[in-house]
Amino acid sequence: MKIKSQKDFWSGIMFIVVGLGFAWGATNYSMGSSARPGPGYFPLGLGFLLAFLGALVVFQSLTIDTRDGDPIGPWPFKQAVIILGAVALFGLTIPRLGMAVALPLLIGISSLASGEFHWKEVLVNVVVLTVGCWLIFIKGLGLTIPLWPTFITG
Repeated sequence: MKIKSQKDFWSGIMFIVVGLGFAWGATNYSMGSSARPGPGYFPLGLGFLLAFLGALVVFQSLTIDTRDGDPIGPWPFKQAVIILGAVALFGLTIPRLGMAVALPLLIGISSLASGEFHWKEVLVNVVVLTVGCWLIFIKGLGLTIPLWPTFITG
């Protein structure tokens, strides 16, 4: 059997591996029942769902013809380092700088990895995502994530 789309094939394999990994990790938690699901119930289901979707993508990559076989290009190491560095910086800064500073830093730095960087779009994303995260996580869910830097709030 010939792989007709390398990108779809390998992304499907990745989905299967990650999905089965999460499903396997969920077995360490109590499942509960459908009426009273435990902490492992949804991760198990979502893991299997991700693996199933990955299997569909792999099947599609083996059956549907593409023009040039969708070859996988070179690995974007520079972009990966920028994004991973931005996420690590976010994790380090959110306890001291709060969401109002750490999240815009994350968004601004990670947007530098794109070849289509535009300041106006980044600023819109910063505002929308910061306000949305504040509404969801701090107001809606009541999580104790600091909003402002510690030197401002005391």
